[in-house]
Amino acid sequence: MAIRDHALAYRRYLMVALIAVLILTVAAGWLAFILFDPTPPRMIAMATDPEGSISAELGKRYQEILARSGVEVRLVPSVGAVENVARLRDAKSGVSVGIIPGGITNSQQSPDLVSLGTLFYEPLWFFHRALQGMKRHEDLGGRTISIGPEGSGTHALAVEFLARIGIVDEQNAKLLPLAPEVATEKLLHAEIDGAAILAAWESTAVRQLISAQDIVLASIPRADAFVALYPFLNKVVLPAGVGDMVKNRPPTEVVLLAPKASLVVRKDLHPAIQYLLLEAAREIHSGPGMFRRAGQFPAAESIDLPLSAHAQQFYKTGAPFLNRHLPFGLAVLAQQGLVLLIPVLGVLYPMLKFLPALYAWAMRRRVFRLYGELKRIEDQLLPHHAQERAADLGAQLDRLEERASAFRLPVSFRPLLYALRLHITLVRQRLEKR
Repeated sequence: MAIRDHALAYRRYLMVALIAVLILTVAAGWLAFILFDPTPPRMIAMATDPEGSISAELGKRYQEILARSGVEVRLVPSVGAVENVARLRDAKSGVSVGIIPGGITNSQQSPDLVSLGTLFYEPLWFFHRALQGMKRHEDLGGRTISIGPEGSGTHALAVEFLARIGIVDEQNAKLLPLAPEVATEKLLHAEIDGAAILAAWESTAVRQLISAQDIVLASIPRADAFVALYPFLNKVVLPAGVGDMVKNRPPTEVVLLAPKASLVVRKDLHPAIQYLLLEAAREIHSGPGMFRRAGQFPAAESIDLPLSAHAQQFYKTGAPFLNRHLPFGLAVLAQQGLVLLIPVLGVLYPMLKFLPALYAWAMRRRVFRLYGELKRIEDQLLPHHAQERAADLGAQLDRLEERASAFRLPVSFRPLLYALRLHITLVRQRLEKR
């Protein structure tokens, strides 16, 4: 019977310990998942310019590449870069990625945004009809000019640069908020005098206007001054004849001002998705092209926004080990396993050291509980009570000694039982004297 009681007690304490370990492990695992967030989203939203733009086409490329890893990219078109930045800044919009040209925002205006690096040059092209008196930008006064729709990068930069040369409102020129394709048609049909377009060389509107005979691509005469005033700008040169070798369009070299477009994300975008975007950017933008050499982009450049810590690591050493050697889904599972392993080891190791002490405490507690009963008996050994209750107290001591003798404890704890039985004998002797 005593052996069975001992086994039951042992199992009871073991069960309590295991339940405690399980609860602590689950709690630590939950906390680790909250802190380390090992599960990336399976869908992200990417802000793009209107359908037909280079930004929209690039968005489709990113969509295709991330789909290989099981990540859906939802494209969210807008009028342009300014609106894209507004959506990126708004955490409730759901947009977490966008391609943004330099000069549209900065770290003070957008503290929640970071860059994954620059992708390509995006020149600000200014086309005008070959009109008499159009030799300098200052000669735009009184002309009808498209500067892109409000909310677009074209509009924001064109207004800034026109103000710099003294053309600030319709008193000096008639400024129209036309989309690039609309401005192109109107310029070709002589309905407007000029059009500013912020776009990459591959833009349909740019290629169409460069090859048109009656359209002139303006060269920036004081490009170095603009670059000095606006550090996000770069001076690039378009070679003569590159638009059409047969027609020699443009007929001379053209100096242009070009911000670099950056891949911008929210700071809280999951690191695994950032690495996927960086891999996609390398696949899309690393080839040679107009104004760029092979391997120049994507580049670890911080133009207006700080470079993401994950992007810095990517440009130094590449993607993390698991991402390089495993498919995305398996890499995520491995990362989740590692995150779970940390709290499991963190709980199990100290618990394995603590369990022997817990067991020792449980064994001592069984003996000390009998000591408590012995103390209650001893407290009743008062002169005016001991004689009346001597037989009853003696019986209690006998029962207590029987229980102590029936205890089965490991060898290392048996001295406690011998000490208890010795103390029972001492109390019995006091009772007999009284």
